[in-house]
Amino acid sequence: MSGKRRRLLWLIAARAVVVGLLLGSAVLIQIRAPGSFAIDPFFFLIGLTFALTALYALALGAAERHPWIVDAQLVADTVIVSAIVFLTGGINSYFASLYALPIIAASAVGSRRGGMRIWTASALLFAGIVLLQFEAPGVLAGVARETLPEGRIALYRVGLHVFGLFAVAALTGYLAEGLQRADAQLQRASTELADMQAFSRHVVDSLASGLATARTSGPIMTFNRTAEAITGVAARDAVGRPAADVLQLPDALAGLFGPAETRPQQTRVEYVYARADGRQIEIGLSAAPLMTPRGQTGFILTFQDVTDPRKQEREARVQQRLAAVGEMAAGIAHEIRNPLASMSGSIQILRQELPLTDEQGQLMDIVIRESERLNDTIRNFLDYARPQRQAMRHLDVRTILTDTATLLQNSAERQEAHRIVVDVPRAEVLFQADEGQIRQIVWNLATNGLRAMPDGGQLTLAVTAPQDDGGHVEISVADQGVGIAPEDLDGVFQPFRGGFSRGTGLGLSIVHRIVSDYGGEVGVTSARGAGTTVRVRFPVVAAAAR
Repeated sequence: MSGKRRRLLWLIAARAVVVGLLLGSAVLIQIRAPGSFAIDPFFFLIGLTFALTALYALALGAAERHPWIVDAQLVADTVIVSAIVFLTGGINSYFASLYALPIIAASAVGSRRGGMRIWTASALLFAGIVLLQFEAPGVLAGVARETLPEGRIALYRVGLHVFGLFAVAALTGYLAEGLQRADAQLQRASTELADMQAFSRHVVDSLASGLATARTSGPIMTFNRTAEAITGVAARDAVGRPAADVLQLPDALAGLFGPAETRPQQTRVEYVYARADGRQIEIGLSAAPLMTPRGQTGFILTFQDVTDPRKQEREARVQQRLAAVGEMAAGIAHEIRNPLASMSGSIQILRQELPLTDEQGQLMDIVIRESERLNDTIRNFLDYARPQRQAMRHLDVRTILTDTATLLQNSAERQEAHRIVVDVPRAEVLFQADEGQIRQIVWNLATNGLRAMPDGGQLTLAVTAPQDDGGHVEISVADQGVGIAPEDLDGVFQPFRGGFSRGTGLGLSIVHRIVSDYGGEVGVTSARGAGTTVRVRFPVVAAAAR
């Protein structure tokens, strides 16, 4: 509600109260002293004022837009007061002080100038009524000539009355202007405060980190937009609830909202947060006391989703380890492979030419077999350390998956209880790469899947075509085997971390190395007893450019 509308409402209410008081006083005077004044015209004026008050209330909206309506109301009030004074004795009227009311109203609604205008009109009307009394006494019914004061006294009373009205106009005008200035300053201060609050809210909501404030007892007071995005909890649902429940604070911060002596010294933690949509993320959270002039009133909790940075750090550590192993493999391969080939060839010649007992023959066979196994390990080292793309061409990934499934059907890894399913789209899935490397990736993942199902199960080989020219080709290999524990997932691509009795432990390391060279990604999702799914994504454009 605007200030002018509020003042107009006060004016209408005050007019109604004054008219009610006049009506009551007139009735009392008539009861105690009948004939003191012309009661019928008096009641008519009071009724007229009531009617005008109702009309003013109906025209309140128009009065805000058209100031002349307010001026007309104040002039009408002054005329009605003059009529009341005229009917109740003129200079001897008990109601002459009523002139102060429209003056006060004019100063309050308008300004000091409006109050002075109404004072001028009131002074002229009152002086005119007094002059009429002395010049034509018979005009005022019930007022005898002998009841009028002497001329000098009448002039003094008129002057005193006019001066009093002037003082009222000046004082109320001054107070009204001061009130308007104070109201304007208050409005500006309120607007600035609202703008500052909105700006502060925008700043808080624009923070890249989640921000929550909580009382010392635990309930959340504020929850910014980033906090909603990280946790998946709306601010209206978070405010008022314990921060420990909403943010799933770990045991390291269990005593944060307790007594000061039991609060933890370390207030920076990283932990796993379970969202309502079932997704688990890693959160890095810091807690700090919220200090105000009254002391500590709560805590500020800032947190970030550190899932991707931590994943990148783990991948970087894996890359560093793999790079170190690759350099080592490249260095020792030539130092071991040539002597090993000579030793293996010599043992084979001796096996054929020397007369050996059965036990000696078995020992020779063991040496030859282990030499071949060692040679396979060195060859895997070389494949991991320096994977070569010998024939880059466009190939249909569906064909590779189908051929691999056929080979697996006849491989030693497959058991009767194994089922191999190929899920490929009808349209071609073209990809520019070295066919031998892509076959090696699928073969390594598929054989690992069969080994993970010692009691049988289904192995699914699938490929997804890119959705657009800049999309990804995704190859997935899913088994229903023993699965991988969550704490072991980070190390599956490290060399010699194989979980099977057979193999060198380099299969997944080689897959990771080849996929990384193509600018792709390898993701593993698994759970104990629920199987494992490995997804390999190749960027089509990047791979073609390379």
